[in-house]
Amino acid sequence: MPYDLYMSIAIVIVALAIPSAISAWIDNRVPRVSALLFVAGGGLAVWAERTKPGGYTLEEIPGVFITVIGHYW
Repeated sequence: MPYDLYMSIAIVIVALAIPSAISAWIDNRVPRVSALLFVAGGGLAVWAERTKPGGYTLEEIPGVFITVIGHYW
């Protein structure tokens, strides 16, 4: 279960990076915060995928996210 939690947190972090990157691009600024979020979220996702026995497939990701939300709700 902790690997699923880490993968879900990584998805949320990367999702938050997208509006930040678009905002920086529109304002002609350097996207420092979004780059940091992409690196942190991507690193966490890679770590969760590598350390979980068997890893993840793309078909499992939505179910993992829903399982974590249901577990902590």
